[in-house]
Amino acid sequence: MSLIRINGNSGYIPGSTNSGVFLFKDKYALVIDSGDSNQDARKIQESLEAESFKIKYVINTHSHIDHCGGNIYFKEKLPGSIFFASRSARLFIANAFLFPLYIYGGNPPEQLSHGLVRSKSITPDNTLTEGIARINEEKFEVFNLNGHAAGQVGIGTRDRVVYLGDALFSRENIDKYSFPFLFDIEEQYKTLDKIPELDYDHFVLGHGEQVYKKEEIENLVRFNRSNLDDYLNISLELLEQPHSREELLEEIVILKELGPDIKEYFFLSSTMAAMLSFLISKNQVEYQLESGRLFYYRKM
Repeated sequence: MSLIRINGNSGYIPGSTNSGVFLFKDKYALVIDSGDSNQDARKIQESLEAESFKIKYVINTHSHIDHCGGNIYFKEKLPGSIFFASRSARLFIANAFLFPLYIYGGNPPEQLSHGLVRSKSITPDNTLTEGIARINEEKFEVFNLNGHAAGQVGIGTRDRVVYLGDALFSRENIDKYSFPFLFDIEEQYKTLDKIPELDYDHFVLGHGEQVYKKEEIENLVRFNRSNLDDYLNISLELLEQPHSREELLEEIVILKELGPDIKEYFFLSSTMAAMLSFLISKNQVEYQLESGRLFYYRKM
């Protein structure tokens, strides 16, 4: 893991989760997303120290563990570090048990919680809201990019670089995991509408092997939208006959040859629930409780 400069003072450190970087004149650095673990955070620290910069500021674009799992390392190894996140993300970061709880729908089994919840947690110091945030006398633009996670934000710098967190999935990720993990479908569509309107030249994803230019990101938005549309349309076709949520997910898993493990299954189940809520809100699907089972069906 080494720092890749994109433009001016803005760059990123590639990894299983890409970490955005902004370098200040006083030799302090802002890190956008701290990685999955102490090991990731240590590598980020080593990469920046090799460039003679010290981490002082950390933004978490959202609360998923692969984007905030290095927070504790920075807090303990770099006293005085200052952390930022949206209001919703701060809640989930401070109470990491909420994530497996909401995807499971109750107290989750250990197999699901393992790797998703750390033994320690922190509450980010400052709340980010959409608009201009001033950090170390530098202005950053904050965008609400809800959909994948509650309270997800994007961060834009004066170097015309914007960090999108998991607002978009790369083609490689969609080819591998085509069923997207989404918290709110309505908000995801709003985010897909918003990203092409952002006045920036360089776009960094939380998971991806390249920095995207404006035209490339517009194409990727269309690809993400088409993939989401496809799953909603498949759901509507299947719901021409009543299905429970589990039955609907089962058919989609078989049809798309998804082959999830236990954690991935509950990610899929959570997204399936979000899709059904979206279709109900659009008056396209209705539901009925019968003999202790909840069935969903397409509204004709």
